[in-house]
Amino acid sequence: MSGFLSRVSALPVLGVGVSTEYGAGAAPGALDIPGLRARAPQNAAFLEVGVEVAKGLDADARAWAAAGLPATYHFLDLNLDEPEDLDADWLAGVRALADALGAAWICGDAGLWHTGPRDRAHMMLLPPILQASAAAAMGDGVQALRTATGREVLPENPPGTVFVGPLHLLDFFARLCEAGDTGMLLDAAHLAIFQRARGLSPTTGLDGFPLDRIVELHVAGGVPRESGGFRFVEDTHSVDILDDTWEILSAVIPRAPNLRAVVFECERNRVDDTLPAFARIHALLRGHPLLGGGAP
Repeated sequence: MSGFLSRVSALPVLGVGVSTEYGAGAAPGALDIPGLRARAPQNAAFLEVGVEVAKGLDADARAWAAAGLPATYHFLDLNLDEPEDLDADWLAGVRALADALGAAWICGDAGLWHTGPRDRAHMMLLPPILQASAAAAMGDGVQALRTATGREVLPENPPGTVFVGPLHLLDFFARLCEAGDTGMLLDAAHLAIFQRARGLSPTTGLDGFPLDRIVELHVAGGVPRESGGFRFVEDTHSVDILDDTWEILSAVIPRAPNLRAVVFECERNRVDDTLPAFARIHALLRGHPLLGGGAP
């Protein structure tokens, strides 16, 4: 048994939550997270906070933390395959902010957040090159960040319109998880985007993926687009969730024994508009230990 599969039992079960990032709550039409928690606490059991160290935490995130509510730390400024990104000042900032949140773990898209030196508000997210050497390099980054922070680090599959490299996305992340001795945050919406881009069915590759590595799932809306004859799916974080995404969730949830958290990324939507999707998420989780049920 790997170190991670021994360690995962110590991670808390967070339930179903929502995500935010610096300033998101002040945008027009933004999700009222305190209002959601007051009205339907089962839909806001925890908060995943997207963080750039240079910006820190906004007032909403600090208020959540001050109330002692569960949270996770989602990095928005780290290329896992670049050791120079793990500089002393940045790591000190991560440790301080994760401590301030009381973060249950650290997670983030395992892709390219910047090119050249890291700069404030760069946030140019691209998917990784899907080859074995890139997976190994990111695995090294996961191990280094876990050692430096003392928290589990869960890489997430990023979105993209074009994916480069010979590996299937799930094969890439299976290799990354093995190299990093880690679990994973599987974004079902991002996986649906990849499968469409490659002309594959939504659940292609799941049978060979170690589903016991999945600790967290993301759900989000996406919109099919076309430009100049090129068809793609835009990752909109709307409440319009693709059927492909629901199919992936339905396939994964019963087979993910170490699942601890599900995030509905809906920070740009009114509370009333989110409730039908939350109800469907809870229906899929019925009987799973995540919601206090028996073995999946």
